[in-house]
Amino acid sequence: MECCPSATLSSPYCTSSVVNLKGLSSPVCGKLSRISVHNQSVLSSSLPKSFLQLNGRPKYSRKPGCLRAYRGKVVAEAGRQGWDFGRFLKTLYFFNGPPSPVKFFESLIVKLSSASSGEPSKPMESSGIVLVVGATGGVGRRVVDVLRRKGLPVRVLARNEEKARKMLGPDIDLVVGDITKESTLVPEYFKGVRKVINAASVIIGPKEGDTPDRAKYSQGIKFFEPEVKGPSPEMVEYVGMKNLINAVKGSVGLENGKLLFGFEDNNFKDLLWGSLDDVVMGGVSESTFLIDTTGGENGGPTGIFKGAVSTANNGGFTSIRTKVVPEDLSAYDGLELRLKGDGRRYKLIVRTSRDWDTVGYTIGFDTLEGQWQSIRLPFSSLRPIFRARTLMFSKFEYDGKLNPTFVEGAFQLPVSSIRAFMKDPVTPRFVHVGSAGVTRPDRPGLDLSKQPPAVRLNKELGFVLTFKLKGEDLIRESGLPYSIVRPCALTEEPAGADLIFDQGDNITGKISREEVARICVAALESPYALDKTFEVKSVIPFSEPFTVDPENPPPEKDYNIYFKDLKDGITGKELLEQTPVPA
Repeated sequence: MECCPSATLSSPYCTSSVVNLKGLSSPVCGKLSRISVHNQSVLSSSLPKSFLQLNGRPKYSRKPGCLRAYRGKVVAEAGRQGWDFGRFLKTLYFFNGPPSPVKFFESLIVKLSSASSGEPSKPMESSGIVLVVGATGGVGRRVVDVLRRKGLPVRVLARNEEKARKMLGPDIDLVVGDITKESTLVPEYFKGVRKVINAASVIIGPKEGDTPDRAKYSQGIKFFEPEVKGPSPEMVEYVGMKNLINAVKGSVGLENGKLLFGFEDNNFKDLLWGSLDDVVMGGVSESTFLIDTTGGENGGPTGIFKGAVSTANNGGFTSIRTKVVPEDLSAYDGLELRLKGDGRRYKLIVRTSRDWDTVGYTIGFDTLEGQWQSIRLPFSSLRPIFRARTLMFSKFEYDGKLNPTFVEGAFQLPVSSIRAFMKDPVTPRFVHVGSAGVTRPDRPGLDLSKQPPAVRLNKELGFVLTFKLKGEDLIRESGLPYSIVRPCALTEEPAGADLIFDQGDNITGKISREEVARICVAALESPYALDKTFEVKSVIPFSEPFTVDPENPPPEKDYNIYFKDLKDGITGKELLEQTPVPA
C-alpha cells in the first residue's frame, strides 16, 4: 500500500512506489502481490539514512509473520539537499533483488525517455462461474438446466466424465474429481468459480432394485427398503464436505473478508513492508513502517507509517510498499483499511503485476484527524494509471490537479488492519442441498414411528443423517456465505405447487426435485437466504400426485417471498439439548 500526504512529483520514475495486486475483482482482478500506501509531507525530525534500518539495525531482519516492535526515533534533516544514491540502490535491491547494472541503466534510460507505457490498462473482471457438484444426480442436473436457462456460466464437478457428458451434453464445462478423494480436487479446477451449489449426496437405493418405471425412485405412498450404495455416509457427507469446502474456499471467499495485515483471533498477520520514497527520482524524502505492540485502537498492536517529506530536488513523496507472495483476492470487492487518521488525504495503489514499473490501480481517500475509522475502497473505483500520470498522492492529486489537503509537515498514519471485503448486500455463495430430518434421530421425546424411513433407519444406513448434520456444521463454521436447503422427500413431479418453508427440522412431506433446483439457484442471488438453514415441502400430500398443464404451466415463483421470513440460527440442533418428555 502506498500513501503520500503531500509533495510534488515531477519524475515519471515515481511509479515504482505502487503496490502490486494479482487476483482482485473488477476492475482489478487477480492475485495481490504488493500493497503501497503513499504519503508526501515534510517532517521536522529525521529518519536514519540506512534504508530499512532503525538505530543502525536492519528493520526487516525478521521473518514475515513475526510480530516485533521497533522503538527507534524517526527523524529527518529538513534542509538536506544531497541525494542518497546508496539508499536508492538499496531500494531497488529490496524490491527487485540484486540489481544488474547493465540492465538497470538500460531500463532507466528507456523509462525516463518514454512518454507513456505500451502496456494496456484494461480492467480485469471476475468470471463468476457457478460450480455444480453432484451434477448427475436428480437435483444436480436440474440445477445445471436452470443455470443455463438463466445464461449463467456453469462448471460441473463429476466422478464419471462419460456419464456427465452423456447426460449434460458434450459441450459442458466439466472437471473430473471425487469429493471423497482430496487429491482429485485439483486447484486449477476452481479458478474463476465464485459460487457453488452442492447437490452431492450419499447414494441410497432399494435393496431389491427399482421397478421398470422407477416408481421407487420417484417415491409415493409406500417407501422401499433402502441400503447405502457406494461410499459411506461418513465419506460423502462429512469427509467429502470438508474436502469440498477446502477446495473452493479460496475462490468463493469468506463472508467476513480476508485479513491481509493486522490482528485477528489472538494472532497477528504481518507483511514485509519496505520504504519506497522519492529517492528513486532524486529526492530526499524518507519514510519507515514500524509495529507498535500497544498503539492500536484497543491497546493491541498496530502498524505505523511515518516519515519526512521534502519538496527539495523536485521530490516530495514517501511511501511504503509490501513485498509479499501474491494473494488471490478475486472473490472480494475491495480493500478495507482500519486506521487512525490525521486529516490528510492518502492514496492506495495496487498492481496486478509483480514487475517494477507497470500499470497500477489507484484511489485517494480522506482521513479524519485523531479518529479511528474504517475506510472501504472498492476495486471498481480504482483508476488505472502509469508513472506520474494519475499516479501519486502528493501536492498534485490527479493529472496535475492540486491536492486540497496538501500541508508540509510531520505525518504519522497508524494502520491496524488491511482486509479484503465483500460488498453489501452479501448473498450466499455456497448453497448446499441437505435433507430434512438430520437432527431427529437423537432428538429426545420424538416418536420415531411417525418419522420417515431415513430417521428410523439412521443407524442401519451408516448414520446417514448424523453425518449429513456434521457436514452442515462444517459449512456453518467455514466462514463461507452459505444457504442450506433441506428438502423433504424428493419426487419426480413437476415444479409449481405451493410451498411451505419451515425451520427447526420438524416438517415431513414431499417436494419436486425441479422445485428444489430452482430454490437453490434463487438462493444464490438473495441476501435473505444468507446464512439460513431451512426445510421445504409442497402443500400437496403424498396421496395426491401433482401435475401441471404443459400448455399452461404455473408462473415461476418469487422465492424471496419465502426467504424473507427465514431467521438466523435456527437449525433444529437446539432441540437436541432439551429434556425428553416422559411417555
